[in-house]
Amino acid sequence: MPQTPTPKAAGSTAEPATADPFGLPAPAPSPGSLLAGFAALLADETRAVFCLSLLDGRAWTAGELAREAGVAASTASEHIGKLTAARLVTEERQGRHRYVRLADATTAELVESLAAHVMPGRDSPHGVRASGASGAMARGRTCYDHFAGRLGVTITEAMGRRGLLLTDAGFALTEQGTDWFRERGIALEGAGRRPVVSSCLDWTERRRHLAGVAGAGLCRLALESKWCVRIGTERAVRVTPTGEHAFAELLGIEAARLR
Repeated sequence: MPQTPTPKAAGSTAEPATADPFGLPAPAPSPGSLLAGFAALLADETRAVFCLSLLDGRAWTAGELAREAGVAASTASEHIGKLTAARLVTEERQGRHRYVRLADATTAELVESLAAHVMPGRDSPHGVRASGASGAMARGRTCYDHFAGRLGVTITEAMGRRGLLLTDAGFALTEQGTDWFRERGIALEGAGRRPVVSSCLDWTERRRHLAGVAGAGLCRLALESKWCVRIGTERAVRVTPTGEHAFAELLGIEAARLR
């Protein structure tokens, strides 16, 4: 005859419930489920707008992102929480404001690459511009902290022609290229796990432009030296006459290709 379980004494603590009857840990999520969960984050239009907006490299307030996406502040806060939990964005508070930015350059390159796969005109090199993309953004812009658009691609191709950058099987600096950056005062070390150079697929040009530590350093130098200036509050940049001279001297780029 089955025995009746002995009741626990008063005040005793019950054994914690486990998902497995034998007390074994739950199996780790499969790569497929992890990827599906990550993709679901950007499957929401509001969160996608947030990530695209943050590609300008600035920190945005939650209110600014809410207005950009056309949603209520409470809705924006909920979406920001999900992006933060997934480590796509980071938050910092200053006074009563909460500022949001993309987690890092790798995240920015991922967002830009995903955009390149879904924007209209993917199969034609300049289809995006023809379908209404901003001409200024297509000519030159920043992708988080490096140059993109026609400007970014033009600089990348010029570096390849000068023997500074290998682009056949992934991007890699040549010895001459490493010297070129150091001569410009651009440090290539001490960036943690970020690669010295990487390629980022451009969503307007459909070609790859230079990213990584080197790409960020060159962009920073160009902006600080006023070779390029930002246009309004957009990511768009334009090359100044000083920049046309500098790019011609350093990389042999004709001024007409920078306009």
